[in-house]
Amino acid sequence: MPRYFLKLAYDGTDYVGWQIQPNGPSVQEEIQNCLTKLNSNKPIDIVGCGRTDTGVHASTYFAHFDGEFIENLNQFKYKMNTMLPTGIAIHDILEVEDDCHARFDATSRTYHYFIHTQKNPFLKRFSTEYRPKLDLEKMNQAGEILMKYSDFESFSKTGSDNKTTICKVSEAKWEQINAHQLRFTITADRFLRNMVRAVVGTLVEVGLGKMTLEEFEAVIQKKNRGAAGTSMPPEGLFLADIQYDFI
Repeated sequence: MPRYFLKLAYDGTDYVGWQIQPNGPSVQEEIQNCLTKLNSNKPIDIVGCGRTDTGVHASTYFAHFDGEFIENLNQFKYKMNTMLPTGIAIHDILEVEDDCHARFDATSRTYHYFIHTQKNPFLKRFSTEYRPKLDLEKMNQAGEILMKYSDFESFSKTGSDNKTTICKVSEAKWEQINAHQLRFTITADRFLRNMVRAVVGTLVEVGLGKMTLEEFEAVIQKKNRGAAGTSMPPEGLFLADIQYDFI
């Protein structure tokens, strides 16, 4: 049976995250329902490249499913986009080898976190308003420290069922993208649950001068979530890129 990769994007505001949950609508559920309808109501399961939490967005996301019911990929993409809610968009459908896996074959993932420094009604769904002045130079120095380590238990949600807390971070930097907005970019081979928002919250403490670079490094070394800063709100977080060797 052919395997297909979906490349998509979604506004996570109205969803409990990617994964199907009993307490509200999920992106996975919306797409599975759409595919099932297009498959003459025969159930289709879809596997995503990873979880995103409630309210978190994806400007690039991949998922795979198996099916013999697609004759024209462009026409099928059009049908999906007409059926799906406005907050979910299918950008591409690719036929891949049968053993390609959206989650396990990803070689890297990149997240963006956006902060705006003055009230803006057009950003409130996709960026976190935060007005205090932040020292980007110090925050980027802390990002360099982050890349020296591989165990990020201090930034993992308490009680998570991680088999390992080891991640290889290859990028961690802040940029001023316009007069009133900042963007944090972080790339790694994998991420722990809630890791990015916890990292950002801790870097903000560095940027405020509430935590020194030495104290930031000590947070990582302690391997204790209680030592790190408060997680930032979900609306500023985007899964921005996923890399595969075959795409």
